[in-house]
Amino acid sequence: MSRQPARVAVLAGDGIGPEVTAEAINVLNAVGDRFGHQFVFSSGLIGGCAIDETGAALPSE
Repeated sequence: MSRQPARVAVLAGDGIGPEVTAEAINVLNAVGDRFGHQFVFSSGLIGGCAIDETGAALPSE
């Protein structure tokens, strides 16, 4: 039986967030490879970078 991929929202934010989040994605991909799990990552903006781009700290889109 085939499992559906797990959907993961990725909201890196500011500061060290993007670096830490990138490594977390690498860890999840390694876990998936080792144990046969699949992940689908969806990225979004949050915090200062979201304010700079959209004018809102937590945009609806």
